[in-house]
Amino acid sequence: MPHTLYITPGSGNSFKPALVLRQTGRACTFIALDVLAGQTRQADFLGINPRGQVPYLVCDDGRSVGESNAIAWLLAEGSSLMPSDPVARAQAVQWMIFEQTALEPFISLARFYTLVMPALRAAHEADLPRWLEAGERGLALLDRHLAGRAFITDHGYSVADIAVYGYTHLAGEGGFNLAAYPAVQAWLQRVAAAPGYADIHTLLAGRPA
Repeated sequence: MPHTLYITPGSGNSFKPALVLRQTGRACTFIALDVLAGQTRQADFLGINPRGQVPYLVCDDGRSVGESNAIAWLLAEGSSLMPSDPVARAQAVQWMIFEQTALEPFISLARFYTLVMPALRAAHEADLPRWLEAGERGLALLDRHLAGRAFITDHGYSVADIAVYGYTHLAGEGGFNLAAYPAVQAWLQRVAAAPGYADIHTLLAGRPA
């Protein structure tokens, strides 16, 4: 039996392991759950992942892994997406942690209340400026890092690029001005031109990779 990846459509975090699977050509069954409809909080899924979060990977041997970047890392092992040099691997970990602390928490929230659930935006109007300011700081740091280099690590295109791309490429949907970050914009184009790339809507349709 292949791995099973639980995802939710439209999620930048679900997109990361889905893109790794696509670009490595590895077999996996996708199961799409509707977070807004509460499907991740139902007893059957909580029996699989007590945290009730997606993405979530159940491996072919029955073991399981949560957290988008950890899943992406596991799925990239043994492929060209995984740096072999120890320093490049450490760089990948560094920027994957950066993504989860300086980008994703702010971009995902701003996007959620702007695009996904705009009816709830009014309740978070006081939070939005803080999310935007913090996210812009992260984008500025990423822009400086990418100035003069093609990809995130010295390895070249890697799992780290996929992890950082996951929500960065959706930042405009949360009200972030990506035009202010030319190095980020150029990098986004390079990632989208990588062999095997498919967009978030194609990959998260609940079909096998």
